Parts: sequence; C-alpha cells; structure tokens
Amino acid sequence: MAVLVKILMKNLIQVSDWDMNGLAKIAEQVLSEAKIQQASSCEVGIALSEGLSVSVRLGEVETLEHYRDQSLAITIYKGKRKGSANSSDLSYDAVRESVRAACSIAEYTDEDVYSGLADAELMAATVPDLDLYHPWSIAAEQAIELATRCESIARDTAGIENSEGATVTRYGGCALYANSNRFMGAYAGSRHSISCSVIAGKGDSMQRDYWYSVARKPEALETAEQIGSKAAQRALRRVGARKIKTGKVPVIFSAEMARSLFGHFISAISGSSLYRKASFLLDKKGSRIFPEYISISEQPHILQALGSAPYDNEGVATRYHQLVENGVLQDYVLDSYAARKLGTVTTGNAGGVHNLVIEPGKQTFDELIRSIKKGLLVTEMMGHGVNIVTGDYSRGVSGFWIENGEVQFPVEEITIAANLKDMLLSITAVANDVDIRGNIRTGSVLVENMMVAGS
Repeated sequence: MAVLVKILMKNLIQVSDWDMNGLAKIAEQVLSEAKIQQASSCEVGIALSEGLSVSVRLGEVETLEHYRDQSLAITIYKGKRKGSANSSDLSYDAVRESVRAACSIAEYTDEDVYSGLADAELMAATVPDLDLYHPWSIAAEQAIELATRCESIARDTAGIENSEGATVTRYGGCALYANSNRFMGAYAGSRHSISCSVIAGKGDSMQRDYWYSVARKPEALETAEQIGSKAAQRALRRVGARKIKTGKVPVIFSAEMARSLFGHFISAISGSSLYRKASFLLDKKGSRIFPEYISISEQPHILQALGSAPYDNEGVATRYHQLVENGVLQDYVLDSYAARKLGTVTTGNAGGVHNLVIEPGKQTFDELIRSIKKGLLVTEMMGHGVNIVTGDYSRGVSGFWIENGEVQFPVEEITIAANLKDMLLSITAVANDVDIRGNIRTGSVLVENMMVAGS
C-alpha cells in the first residue's frame, strides 16, 4: 500500500521554542510601521503551530504528516476605512511590506462607521493561566503503533468486516494578539486525539460507525483499546437497520448530536444574524425560549477545556456569561462590530463562544430511554436542512427505535422535522451524560414531539 507522507515546515521561527519575546518584537514592528504609514489604528495576530498526524488502515500506514506553520494577520484602520493583509513570512522586510499592503487596501475601501478596534477599556487587563498547553512527545513510530493497536482491537471484534482506519494526532500552538490600544497578549494551547472508524455486517446490511477521544492533555485521552472497542460495538449495534412508519414521536438526541441543537441556538443569537434581521430569535431577549429548567452559560475559564480562552479575537477579556436563565434569553453573542450596529457593547465573543455549558438534569441516559413509551434515539445526522431565519429544521438521521423504555432495533433512512423555536421550547430533559469533547458541553436531550418521516 502506498503511504502518503507530508512534511510542511514553512516557518522561520522554531515553533518548539515559542519565543514570545520574538513574537512581541514582530507585533511591535507591525504597530510601529502602521503608525509610520499614518494608520489611525492597527491590530495584529501571529500564530505558530506544529503537530503530527498518523492514519492507519487495515494494519498499514496510510498517511503520515508532520507540520509546522506560522501566520501573520494584519488589519489597518484609516479612519473608518479598513484594509487587511496576511503573510506566512515573518521576516522584517515581509512584515513591513504586509503593513504597506494593508494600508494601501484601506485607501480604496468604503467607509464603515461601525468598524474599528474594540474599546480600549474592554481589553483584558491580565491573561490568566488556563492550563491549556500540554505537549505530547509521541514520535511518529509510537503514533503508528498506537493507531495500529486501536484499529486492531476493532477489527478483531467478531462481526467487523472492514475498516476506514484509525488516526492519532498531536497538536501544539501559540498565538499572540496585539493592537494599538496598547494591548498585547499571548498564550499556548494543545489538542490531541485518537479516532477509529470501522464497518460491520455484509452485503446490503453493512453499517459504519466510529468513536474518538480528544483532549488537551494526552493522559486525558481514552485508551486505544477503549476507542477501538467502542467503535466496533457502535458499528455492530447498527447492523440490521430498518425504516419506521411516519408519525410524531418523542426524539432523544444523543449527547454528541445534541451539540448541534445548541449550535443553531448560538447562530440565532449571534450579532451577524441579528443586525441582518436574519434570525428566528430576533428581538427575543428577555423572552422565554426554553423550558423553565434550562439554563445555559458561557464559561471561558474552565481549566484545560477545549473552548477556554483568556480573551477573544479582539483582545476583549472573556468572562462568565449567562445566556439563558430559567428558560429566558438573557443576552446575545456579539463582537464589537455587531454591538455597534445594534447600539450596545461587545460581549467578548469575537470569534465565537468559549465553552457553552448547558446545565444537565439529574436523569441518566438510561433513565431517559426508560421514560419513552415509543420514540426515536438519534445517533447520527446527515444534511444541512436548517434555516436560521425561519427556524425550519429538517435533517436526515439514523439511530434506534425505542418502545416500552427499551431500545428495540436500529433504524435508518429517516427524516426528522420541526421548527427550532418549537423544538427548544419542547425540550423536556437534558441528561447528565455530558460530552466535553468540544466547545459545547451538553448531555443527551429529549424533545417532546417531532415529525419523523420513514416509510
């Protein structure tokens, strides 16, 4: 089998050294050069990263990629005119030319009265240590062995007929942001993962499923054996999937699927959707949009969490942010530009939310299943039939049919449909099986009634 090997090493600075003083000098050069070019304000972001990714399929190495990269992003403001430039070259001359290019672009752009840096008084006064950087010294040979072992555990399970492979990745990076409001901040982070995907069954009854683990600390990852075993069991339980009759039934979204529901909610309360008047939650601040027992907050300072950050993409200090309390929408998700257009102030969300936490209930996942007389458990979704403007929701799904509080059989080729506004209000439970493998932390979610279209 041919092995694809990629080695990407563009940077002039050794990423492993992460010389923050060196990055600070580059940022200072950008700000100084912008002043010489008569820019009224400027912001700069510098990022360095390095990592390793190994994929193994059917016991053989399929891809091996080492990468090391760097980037420079500059935004110049001349009054209310804006120009931007990017570069992967951090040399003195390249930085100077990038600033000049951004300034030149700003001369030709239209004025936008809402553009500009975030207000100086909102800048993060300190950069708290959130314990985000935990390097993994795993070598390529060790990563190959780990991926091979993970896939072997899955493939050796009775009933597994084929494999889409196992992948091991390690990543480390650091980022610096500075602007002419005299803010400069930098921090490092890491992200590591192991995943496996296999196929069970034969002929027309073949089914694929997967499992993965991701964390900032390598020690926090599930073992290769656990991941391979879960991937195999998940694929096996889907063999023999059937269609079901069309009707309205309760629907449980497994924890990893429930994240998407709250992702749609965030899109609907984000600044760009609001000032464009393109949201089904327009003007709903202060209104009940969830049941009373639902509370949702942004918690950006959770130690080692995947979504944690000390400041947003504009240098604004991140903070605990209550978005929903007792079902009532308390606030929106705004950057400075959107806030100005809406006549308010940024919520520190340039670049998105940081650790969205949906408070779980006391029910376990199994108790959620036992509460269903007849309904659907969704474990996979396909397609993108979601309209944030109207709230119309339609997705292809697969999962399991539930009767009398027990999972009966796997199902496929099903479409679920409703309106997001009704769905959010119809959430009857959030289980305590919280999935922390991402920026949205939620347990499995039970929605009271949805249209399920089958045969």
